Amino acid sequence: MPKKYLKEFYWKDYLNITLGLALYAIGLVGFIKPQGIVTGGSTGVGLVVEYATAIPFQYTYLAINCVLFVIALKVLGFKFMIKTIYGVLMLTALITLCEKFIVEAVIENEPLLSGLIGGIICGVGVGLVLSVNGSTGGTDTIIAIIGKYKNITFGRGVLFCDFVIISSSYFVFHDYQKIVAGLIVLGVMTYAMDMIINGSRQSVQYLIISEKYDTIADAINKELHRGCTLLDGMGWYTKKSTKIILVLAKRTESIEMFRLIRSIDEKAFISQSTVRGVYGEGFDKIR
Repeated sequence: MPKKYLKEFYWKDYLNITLGLALYAIGLVGFIKPQGIVTGGSTGVGLVVEYATAIPFQYTYLAINCVLFVIALKVLGFKFMIKTIYGVLMLTALITLCEKFIVEAVIENEPLLSGLIGGIICGVGVGLVLSVNGSTGGTDTIIAIIGKYKNITFGRGVLFCDFVIISSSYFVFHDYQKIVAGLIVLGVMTYAMDMIINGSRQSVQYLIISEKYDTIADAINKELHRGCTLLDGMGWYTKKSTKIILVLAKRTESIEMFRLIRSIDEKAFISQSTVRGVYGEGFDKIR
């Protein structure tokens, strides 16, 4: 049986997810919700429902995601859903906990300022979650499904879905100012999120130089299911011939890529760069 270099469980991933979810819950409960501002995603839908019916928004959030779980499980697979289920359940618990300790707005009489600060905190929180391939559910799951077949970034996809959700809040408030405030907060949140998950990159290119190039290439093929190309190179200082591994992959696979390479050769030289477009036969799954 071939040796596996990637572990099945990385506790640091769940630490990042938990920290990100805690920030998101604090930003939502302490800064955004008290001002009557609607955000996007399933939490935004939950806020609209709570403003209209007084049903706690975390219950609506949980119910929506239970439905999405069934759909996403078939498309994204069980491995992706483990972190998503953890994220949804943990966020529901953290929101409930925050509502017990944060009983009033952290910043009073400054709705826009409170919303902007909350947007930054929430954006950073979601960015931390997505940076380790986690998910807060809702539109994150929807965009992940779309992103499996289309070239769309999380930031842009979430922006479109959330615009529709925030605009629908007019039917509850009948106030365009609430929509404008929500869109401003959405813009700040999206920017902060994209900054954390490294901009709008969707595809990346790796150049890997290592004496264990054959082992690394085999592992990338078998464990990450990515093709590799070996290039001939020469170190001009040492005048030694070497092999360079060229790999194209999704941005979201960066963590697994680096972990796999480092587990084989800690001294490997790795260069990662943005790819604006990937075309040609064999690259459809990357875009």
